[in-house]
Amino acid sequence: MTENGEDSLLHQSCEAPAKGDSLVSDSRALNTSLVDAKSCKEHNDALKLTDRNAEGEISLYQPRPPALPRLSKSRKSVSVEEAVRTRRLRNSQESLSDQVGTGSSTDSLKEDQTAPASGGFVLSGAATIRNDQDSNVRQLSAVTRGSPVFRDRGRSLSEYERRPTSQQSDPTDHRARSSKVRLSPVQPTGTLPALGKSFASATLRAANRIDGDCLDYAMMAREKLGERLHRNLSDSRLLENMGSDSASVNSMRSTYSVLSPIRPQDVRNRSFLEGSVLGSGALLGAEELDRHFPDRRVGIYIATWNMQGEKGLPANLDDLLLPTDSAFAQDFYIIGVQEGCPDRREWETRLQETLGPYYVMLYAASHGVLYLTVFVRRDLIWFCSEVEHATVTTRIISQIKTKGAVGIAFTFFGTSFLFITSHFTSGDAKVYERVLDYNKIVEALALPKGLPDTNPYRSTPSDVTTRFDQVFWFGDFNFRLSKDRVDVETIINRTVGGDMGPLLEHDQLSKEMKDGSIFKGFQEAPIHFLPTYKFDIGCDIYDTTSKQRTPSYTDRILFRSRQAEDIKVVKYTSCSCIKSSDHRPVISIFQVKLRPGRDNIPLGAGQFDRSLYLEGIRRRITRELKRREAMKNHSSSAICTIA
Repeated sequence: MTENGEDSLLHQSCEAPAKGDSLVSDSRALNTSLVDAKSCKEHNDALKLTDRNAEGEISLYQPRPPALPRLSKSRKSVSVEEAVRTRRLRNSQESLSDQVGTGSSTDSLKEDQTAPASGGFVLSGAATIRNDQDSNVRQLSAVTRGSPVFRDRGRSLSEYERRPTSQQSDPTDHRARSSKVRLSPVQPTGTLPALGKSFASATLRAANRIDGDCLDYAMMAREKLGERLHRNLSDSRLLENMGSDSASVNSMRSTYSVLSPIRPQDVRNRSFLEGSVLGSGALLGAEELDRHFPDRRVGIYIATWNMQGEKGLPANLDDLLLPTDSAFAQDFYIIGVQEGCPDRREWETRLQETLGPYYVMLYAASHGVLYLTVFVRRDLIWFCSEVEHATVTTRIISQIKTKGAVGIAFTFFGTSFLFITSHFTSGDAKVYERVLDYNKIVEALALPKGLPDTNPYRSTPSDVTTRFDQVFWFGDFNFRLSKDRVDVETIINRTVGGDMGPLLEHDQLSKEMKDGSIFKGFQEAPIHFLPTYKFDIGCDIYDTTSKQRTPSYTDRILFRSRQAEDIKVVKYTSCSCIKSSDHRPVISIFQVKLRPGRDNIPLGAGQFDRSLYLEGIRRRITRELKRREAMKNHSSSAICTIA
């Protein structure tokens, strides 16, 4: 149907219905006449407004359209189906040929919602076609869309379109609104697609907002090395800060949940059997490793301390394990003790109480008064293999277990670890004896036992430290400073800015390592702290007894890696706050490179010391209750009355 035919069909509705008209029922003839008359009046007003714009304002692109032609009475009777087809054809022509109507269907719907509907006309009492106040403007656009002046509309804007947005949307300005050309609403032909997780609707975006405390979930993909945030928020706490919209809740649960959803098909296909290397998605594989450690580095905290066999433990171990200058806690805590307290179980319980419920004791081993304890974050125990340990004594009489070494080995994902704590022979001049102690330990420490060697081609049967990817050796090595005490104290007093280079020039261990006689392949981080031996108990004064021992760096932490740059030192210092022994504890923090592994590693199946865990948590709760009670009593006693 042509455009003239469309206009004629619309103009027909402006006339009173003729007698015997079959399209419109007799009972609604009067109402239809009133509505059609109103539409005719609005059309004439639009024409007058066009004349005024042409005379009062310079508007070159709005010529006066011709009057609507009248149809003959023979064309007056039209079927309902033809009217509906005419309406659809006009809508498609307007949306396709309008030079300025290039907006999306969403914009068309949004604009039409601002204009109230004025009425409609009824065809056969079954179909109702509603028109808004701008229906005549659409007719005007249909007539003049072929004009070349309209094609240049983007280069010459009218006064209304040059107004600010706030003035354009003013509903009271009917005269300006009537000259705006709009797209007709486009109705969807089928069901709208479901919204994605990253939808752009402002309404749904507001319902999808979460609390500021939960922002660490979105930062996990951008976190830097050594700056991981702990995700301690549960799903229930995360969702309570959201709107009630069910779609947004489901989207948030799948996007920000701590635990990733598991598909039934994945459970069917994944094989967790020991020795299985089939398919993808292994428990120790790359996918699981990247999910927990995107940078593939794990944080390890190591502490070594000669306790001097004291029965009384420090009142608080927070300074030893949780220093205030560290931004975050680490994934593993390895504590080695020489000349430990008589009650080893009490020592381990105190460690569990200090670390709290976030950590579990993966393993503990001892050799006489040498204690070695491994704590791990409780959500990482499923990726640890079975743990093995071995001991070596360096005394001539094997029953005396004061000197020697204890080692603990396990595999985490696909990286094997070996931790050794040892106590070498004491004495200022017994350097050769200490070298013998080292050689005996590396040859006699029988590890690994059942764990597979991750790289057997680089292993040596005579050196246990070559059979693991990452090795940490720490303890009281008893190497001294080969200098008189007076000279050492003079150098210490002249030390400025933590430069211990003048002292380390006389360090026996540094000299032996350079010569290659001990700790082959090992490294040590630069030392910027004072000698840790020997102090008077309870103070920072070096030995004042008759022996006048020379201050020395007896307590050390060394490391070795099969691959260069796999171990990064974050911190290496002493803990000067703990003064219950003649030694100061030495601590170090490392970031260690991890590699994916296969399922042929014998897993530990999440085993840990449950009784120790429960006892440590019970003590922690009891301590907190006592602290609150003390604060309550202190606040009540601080209240005074004035007579």
